[in-house]
Amino acid sequence: MDWGTLQAILGGVNKHSTSIGKIWLTIMFIFRVMILVVAAEEVWGDEQNDFVCNTLQPGCKNVCYDHFFPISHIRLWALQLIFVSTPALLVAMHVAYRRHEKKKQFRKGGQTCEYKDIEEIKSQRFHIQGPLWWTYTSSIFFRMIFEALFMYAFYFMYDGFRMPRLVKCNAWPCPNTVDCFVSRPTEKTVFTIFMIAVSGICILLNVAEFCYLLIKVFLKKSRRAASPRHPNHETKEETKQNEMNELISDSCHNTVSGFPSS
Repeated sequence: MDWGTLQAILGGVNKHSTSIGKIWLTIMFIFRVMILVVAAEEVWGDEQNDFVCNTLQPGCKNVCYDHFFPISHIRLWALQLIFVSTPALLVAMHVAYRRHEKKKQFRKGGQTCEYKDIEEIKSQRFHIQGPLWWTYTSSIFFRMIFEALFMYAFYFMYDGFRMPRLVKCNAWPCPNTVDCFVSRPTEKTVFTIFMIAVSGICILLNVAEFCYLLIKVFLKKSRRAASPRHPNHETKEETKQNEMNELISDSCHNTVSGFPSS
């Protein structure tokens, strides 16, 4: 699988992310994509050929493998990464649309004061506010949902996160209950627990970033609600000060006018 396209998309979104989002992306590539590509695929390899059953009945081995491992761990992890990364496309499309609109305004002469050229528009970093806040927050919400669903799918399909050494199968066309042996179960268990732990860390980061964005918006709204009171207060103080200055000025003028002119 070519992960270069995924890295290019998420790298572009990373420019507009928060600090927590940048940490999430770093963990995503170092501890998930790289581990999956470099190590996990070598550990699993052609796992169906390494699945050995103590029977020569044709079809029994294939049926038993399909029963205990309906989806390969590697393919399920790859599918999880694709689903978790897909919400970032919403942010990428939103940013691309805003840049396209700014380029149109720039060509019409509406952005001549704000930008020097189109390259400056391309390198502009958008703040997470307004419609972009809704898009970014929605992407985080869907990431959390996908992560949780895939963790549940792992636990449900494989009956836990530990790889068994021996499984007993009596599915047809096996003549009786046969013993089937999984290759390198300890190593696969270590990788499975590691990937699940990283998924849990990613969920915690997503929750933290989601809460951070909500708190930031609530604080901004509370400041905006309180800010109109200050200008009115300052206006009253300025009005009183102006009135006192006028009184002082009038009194001084009356005093000066009372002296006889020489």
